[in-house]
Amino acid sequence: MQAPARARLMDGTALSQELLGETTKKASDFLRNVGRRPCLAAVLVGDDPASVTYVKMKRARCERVGIEPRLISLPDAASTTEAVEAVRELSHDPTVDGILVQHPVPPHVDEHAVFEAIAPVKDVDGATTRSFAAMAFGLGGFVSCTPGGIMRLLDAYGVEIAGKHAVVIGRSPILGKPVGMLLLARDATVTYCHSRTNDLPGIVRQADIVVAAVGRRGFIRGAWLKPGAVVIDAGYDGNVGDVDFEEAVRVASLLTPVPGGVGPMTIAVLLNQTIVAAQAHADTTGGGDIQKTGRHSLATGHLR
Repeated sequence: MQAPARARLMDGTALSQELLGETTKKASDFLRNVGRRPCLAAVLVGDDPASVTYVKMKRARCERVGIEPRLISLPDAASTTEAVEAVRELSHDPTVDGILVQHPVPPHVDEHAVFEAIAPVKDVDGATTRSFAAMAFGLGGFVSCTPGGIMRLLDAYGVEIAGKHAVVIGRSPILGKPVGMLLLARDATVTYCHSRTNDLPGIVRQADIVVAAVGRRGFIRGAWLKPGAVVIDAGYDGNVGDVDFEEAVRVASLLTPVPGGVGPMTIAVLLNQTIVAAQAHADTTGGGDIQKTGRHSLATGHLR
C-alpha cells in the first residue's frame, strides 16, 4: 500500500454537524409528537474544573439541538450510596430519557457502582457492564460514544473494514475495549495493544487501521505506521493527541486531527443516542407515534 504525499484528514467537526442536524430534526419531531423535549440528565459529583467545563459544554449542546439538559450536582463529600441513589432516581424518572455520570468522581466514590445504577435503556453513554456485554454479543444496546463516533468516521470516509488488520492501542472499558469489539463485529482482525506490549512498533506496522487510545502525548510515531494506513487518534491532552501528527500525516492515507477529529463525534453520538432512547421510551409508554417511523436498533443508534 503506497502512502500519499500527505494524508487526507478526517473531518470530525463537519461530520458531527451533520449528525447534530439529524438529531435536531428528530428532537423537534419528538416534541411535536410527544409533547415534551427529550431529556438528558448528567450527574456530577464534586467540582473538578475539567468535569464542570465538560458538563457545561454538554448542556449547551443539548439546548442547541432541542434536548432538555438536567444537572444533578452532588458535593465532593457525597458518598457512593448517595451517588447511586441519585442515579437510581433518574433511572425511575419517566421524564428522563438518558443518563450520564461525569467521569471522574472523587476517589472515595465507587465509580463502577454509580455507573451500574444506570438503567440499560437510559445508558446513552454506553458506560455500563450491561451495555458493553450487549454490544459485544450483538444483542443491541448503546455503544460507548467515542467508539461509536470512530465507527461513523470510518464509514463516512469509505474505509473498508472487513478483512483488514486493526490494531487498537489502549484497553480502557469505554474506548479501547469497545472499539475493538465494534471492529471485530465488522469482520476486522483485531489486535489489542497497550503501553507495555512487547515490540509495539512492529505490531503497529502490520496494521491497516490504527486506533490510538493509550493516553500518552505523541506516543505513536510515524515510523511505526504501515504506508497508507488509516489512523484514528483518540487521544487528547491539551490539543495534542496520542499520534505524532507531523510524522503520521506523511505516512497515513487517512488521519484524524486533534482537535477536530474524534472529539466532536463523541458528543454528537451521545446526543443522537439520547434521541434514540427517548423514541424507544415514548414507544413503550405510549407517549407518541414517533416510533412508527422505523424499527429501533440500539446497537447502531439508528432507526432502520
